[in-house]
Amino acid sequence: MAKYDFMSFGEPNIRLTPPGHDRLGQSEELHLGIAAAELNCCVNISNLSVERLMPKLRTAYVTKLVDNWTGSYIVNHARMYGVDMSNVVVEPFDKIGRVRNGLAFVEVGIGPRPSYQIYDRGHSALSYIQPGDIDWKAVLDTRWFHTTGIVTALGEHTASEVLAALKAAKENGAVTSYDLNYRGTLWSKEDARRAAESLMPYIDVILGNEEDFDTMLGIKADNTDENFSSIDPINYRKVAEKVIEKYPHIRAVGTSLREVKTALLNNWQGCMMTRNGFFVSRKYENIEINDRVGGGDSFASALIYGMLEGRKDQEVIDFAAAYSALCHTIRNDWNLVTRAEAEALANGGSARVKR
Repeated sequence: MAKYDFMSFGEPNIRLTPPGHDRLGQSEELHLGIAAAELNCCVNISNLSVERLMPKLRTAYVTKLVDNWTGSYIVNHARMYGVDMSNVVVEPFDKIGRVRNGLAFVEVGIGPRPSYQIYDRGHSALSYIQPGDIDWKAVLDTRWFHTTGIVTALGEHTASEVLAALKAAKENGAVTSYDLNYRGTLWSKEDARRAAESLMPYIDVILGNEEDFDTMLGIKADNTDENFSSIDPINYRKVAEKVIEKYPHIRAVGTSLREVKTALLNNWQGCMMTRNGFFVSRKYENIEINDRVGGGDSFASALIYGMLEGRKDQEVIDFAAAYSALCHTIRNDWNLVTRAEAEALANGGSARVKR
């Protein structure tokens, strides 16, 4: 019996967002939050599994943080949602910030102006992680381990630490998942592809959109435009088939599909290929967006949650698409909707007032 049901490894950032659709240069105030792809999954899975105020699935997060107010803010807020933060490696604060915790500035777009996420995460504690800082074999006592291409890109040793973590998780009997999450601001396409190809033998479930697979694994989707603004599920199926053909050990390939009409009006859908076939959710048309950041992590969270629960493949993808569609209605990265709300939407529920 594993100590945890789900663990992830990544770097959290303090998120700073102007109110409404203000630009950073014009706003006189910023809303505080947390931006962290991998921690988003921990919080979401804990939140989904709450029953009588007690987490049903045990989640834990691994990272390295400087011991100042930003580190305390991240740790304390994650604990509020039932995430075990006891495996965080702590770097003493030097009172100046030569090593720091990262920031992420988010502008929520509107109309033809897209949303922007601007990183300020140089010299972060995790980017300076060294081999041996984490005893992965001892730490990863979990049924499922998840990480992403974001943390892989951050520092000199983060790619090798992700590889060590995936190997240790597999040796300990965990299912492993990896969200490709390519960020061109963090590394080159060449470095991203080298890293991704070295990790693939140790990944069971791979998540990514058509652009991620093209950039990081050289697997192209058909009939997409240069901005990857829309894709038909059938084209994604061809991508998934190519992934499984190249890496036959993969258990599942999944993604959310976004069609961008305006910054605040998108279509949304999910699809997944497993050994049982190809599964597509309903399409959510014209989602009115409050905040789109975290939508992909929300999809990953619900997909993993469904698989941990042993749900059937079609139910998994229907639930993941509904849960992540609802994420677009919540400010900040964490998806604070309930399992019942997501299941109601997946089963055809409407937006009528609930009384």
